[in-house]
This record gives sequence, structure tokens and C-alpha cells, in this order.
Amino acid sequence: MPNTNSAATPPVPDYLRDTYTWAYLDHRTVPWLDQPVVVSAILWGNASRLMNAAVREFSAGQRVLQAAAVYGDFSQRLARRLGGDGQLTVLDVASIQIANTRRKLAPWPASSAHVADLTEPVGTTFDAVCCFFLLHEVPPHARQRIVSNLLNAVEPGGKIVFVDYHRPRGWHPMRPIMALVFRYLEPFANSLLAESIDSLVPETAGFEWTKETFFGGLYQKVVGVRR
Repeated sequence: MPNTNSAATPPVPDYLRDTYTWAYLDHRTVPWLDQPVVVSAILWGNASRLMNAAVREFSAGQRVLQAAAVYGDFSQRLARRLGGDGQLTVLDVASIQIANTRRKLAPWPASSAHVADLTEPVGTTFDAVCCFFLLHEVPPHARQRIVSNLLNAVEPGGKIVFVDYHRPRGWHPMRPIMALVFRYLEPFANSLLAESIDSLVPETAGFEWTKETFFGGLYQKVVGVRR
């Protein structure tokens, strides 16, 4: 199991509390934002497509780490994919998100969710790791530490899957709208768009990488297989 000592629950990072309290830490908004129809609207109708693209990268019976809670039914889809012989472990730094994830994963007793700070080493390894729309929500210094820790949590021959925003093509009709979203609601996103996930930290050199974009380049799936 990861390092998840409940006696040493990590504090909520300043960037999360200062920027995303309304989205992830407020008991009034979490139930509303967790609705699949809201998640679909936020991703311009692409939520199910992107979730399925990520989930297909994993196989029944695997031990998978999900980096951070995800709104909607993503965790349920992933747990269902892994099946009764698989094991899904979800780590998130916010207690409210872990409580919400545990509720959603109740039908899958082999799955678990724990409060943990992903900027710290995970403490164990997995067959595979999934990071779904987390990297754009953390500042660059935290992003690099998170990616390093997630890569180190992948066993030899294992896989890591990142799904996140990507710089849309110049003709994309949503480009002006997304520029406003990134400016006012997602202040760390532009720093991710300026980088390539597959070369973000030195540890990426130990993986073979493939990349696929969706919806005119607005979203990306980056998959690494550890040598």
C-alpha cells in the first residue's frame, strides 16, 4: 500500500486552497460538480470519449494507481475495467474528495481511496498509473514532482497514462473561449500547454512514449511504457 498514514494527514496545498476551493473543497459545490452531465459540459461533450480512451489502456486484473479523484464516473469505469481480480487505488490530497470517491467505489471492495500528497513519493509500485486531468491544475514545481513520483510508481514493463488539456490547433473555434477559461479559472494550465509531458522530468527517459490528441488538439492522451 502507498504511504497513507492517517496520523500524518498532509495539509491541503496553498495552491489548491487559494485557487480551487470552490471546485474541490466546498461541500456545497462538490455534489453538483460531480454530476456526469456537468463533467460532460466542462469538457465540451468529450468526457465519455476521453474517459473511455484512458480506461481502454488498462486490463483486467491489474493493480492501478489513479492519481487524484476525478469527477463523474471515471473511477467506476476504471474499477469495472480492472474487474474482481484487479485493484484500483485512488490518492488525493483533499479529504472531501477521498470521501466522495470511497462512496462511488463502494461496489468494488478491492478498490480503495486514501488521502495522500502526490508531491511526495508514493511508497509502492503498481502495474499501471492513470493521471486524468490533474497536471493542468497544479503549478509547475508541483507538477514536476508529481510526474516524477508517478513515474517512479510504475513497475518495469508497466504503463502510465496521462489525459489532459493540450494546445488546440489555430483554427479551433473554442480557442478564444479556452483562453479565457485558462486565464480566469485554470491559471496553471498554460504552463502545461507550453510543455511536453513526455519530456517533463528526467525520469521520462526510462519510458517509451506515444501521444494522441482529441477534439482539434484541445485534449491529449500520452502513454508511457516503462522499459
